[in-house]
Amino acid sequence: MIFARAMRREFVQNAVAISVALLVILLTTFLVRLLNEATVGKVSASAVGPLLGFAIFNFLPILLSLACFMAILLTLSRWYRDSEMTVWFSAGQPLTAWIRPVLIFAVPIMLVVGVLTQELVPWAHGESLKYRQQVADRNELGLVRPGVFRESSDGRRIFFIESADKSGESVSNIFVSDTQPDKLGITVAERGRQEVHENGDRFIVLERGHRYELKPNSPEMRAVDYQEYAFRVETKASQDMARHQDSTPTRELLMNPTRESLGDVVTRVGTTIMVAMLALLAIPLSYVNPRAGRSANMILALLVYFIYINLMTIARAWVIQGRLPFVVGLIVPHLIMLSVLVWGFYYRMTSTTSGARRRMKKVAKAGGVT
Repeated sequence: MIFARAMRREFVQNAVAISVALLVILLTTFLVRLLNEATVGKVSASAVGPLLGFAIFNFLPILLSLACFMAILLTLSRWYRDSEMTVWFSAGQPLTAWIRPVLIFAVPIMLVVGVLTQELVPWAHGESLKYRQQVADRNELGLVRPGVFRESSDGRRIFFIESADKSGESVSNIFVSDTQPDKLGITVAERGRQEVHENGDRFIVLERGHRYELKPNSPEMRAVDYQEYAFRVETKASQDMARHQDSTPTRELLMNPTRESLGDVVTRVGTTIMVAMLALLAIPLSYVNPRAGRSANMILALLVYFIYINLMTIARAWVIQGRLPFVVGLIVPHLIMLSVLVWGFYYRMTSTTSGARRRMKKVAKAGGVT
């Protein structure tokens, strides 16, 4: 059909434009946050680019679902305003005839979102965490900005340096405070650098300095002058950490069905189903009276979108808390929106039919037909 082909072409154009705009906004916001973390020394400046790349995968599911919804809504709203939908209805086509072409456009996006939420987003989240930790392990001193106190990644040391070379791996005039179960150590040095041994152990080596060791609740103090002093960098990566929930693929969450795992599954599966449901909801929500305001349907559509998101958030929280069984939490939000969808189609089709009948009566009276 000519109408369907023109509609799908406009869907794609609007979806691309909306996706690019949303992606630019989200990436700019995340870039500002990363640059702020780099400024205070939480991440290395060299890590900003890779972390921004991993973040794109986290944005894509919600971005694509919203872009699909808005593209259909804007396209059909324009057709109402330009009276193209009047031609559609005059040809004897009902509103439900839009379901098939809309699904043809939305189902591929839904499949992409499904792959992203089930596999690629957890992978990207895990890689982002590992990359952050690798950068922290590799550059424990390099993350310390001159003139700023910085806590180590394991929370046991506080660093302060006066100056650093361009690479950040060699620093001058260093202060290190390290806390151990039985003593507090304070170390000062003229220079410092990092070394990585063949077995992978990382050390911070301080040159030409002094070390003071104090025991808690004791006047005893030990002072040592040294030419070279090294201590091993112990980080979170060296510990046996539990795998982060957001980094676990969905199939592994289902193999370990804890409340937290099932709550995450509710969100991931729900995000995929939401793409098709929002695409269909856009059909009745797109109605615009050309002689009335043009923003009422957009406000209503955004309200429906946020209600949908909140329903899934509540369902996830209740599944985690044990207040809802997993299956109920998985399907109830979508059943609620399905009932809204059915009512929307019914209301829009009946109002359109009654409006057409009133117009026919007016035409008949104007023509003198009794």
